[in-house]
Amino acid sequence: MAQDNPMVGGAAMYADKNIIENAVNSADHTTLVAAVKAAGLVDTLSGEGPFTVLAPTNEAFAALPDGTVETLLKPENKDMLATILACHVIPAKALSTDIGSMVEADGGEHVVTTVGGCKLTLKDVDGKITVTDENGTVANVTIADVIQSNGVIHVIDAVLTPKSAM
Repeated sequence: MAQDNPMVGGAAMYADKNIIENAVNSADHTTLVAAVKAAGLVDTLSGEGPFTVLAPTNEAFAALPDGTVETLLKPENKDMLATILACHVIPAKALSTDIGSMVEADGGEHVVTTVGGCKLTLKDVDGKITVTDENGTVANVTIADVIQSNGVIHVIDAVLTPKSAM
């Protein structure tokens, strides 16, 4: 039986739909969806996967320095935008329980390499998953284990960036 997914951004998330098909319905992820479209990653994230997508909310994007999002959405910055977004994609299906097990097995933190080549440090603090990027930005998983036909989404409250981007 399919797990009932949590609502995200006021929308139902369907386990038989892919990451893009679900994300477009979330009112909290309009910036992320616009960025994925601008970066030309719709086909990739609609693909077979499996992917674990760490999905920053609109608030997370809004917390970036003024003008950052607008600058990244310009066509001439497509490659940098794609790299940043790819830092939010792990090339495997990792549920929060999987992450917890990996963290425990590694003695408190587990480093994972994303599709974009970023190294993220995963931690499990009292059952709450955090993700730290190479610049020291810490994102909290606010909604975990949103099952997709091609992976899983974990909603996060910060935008992760590669060391080279900032």
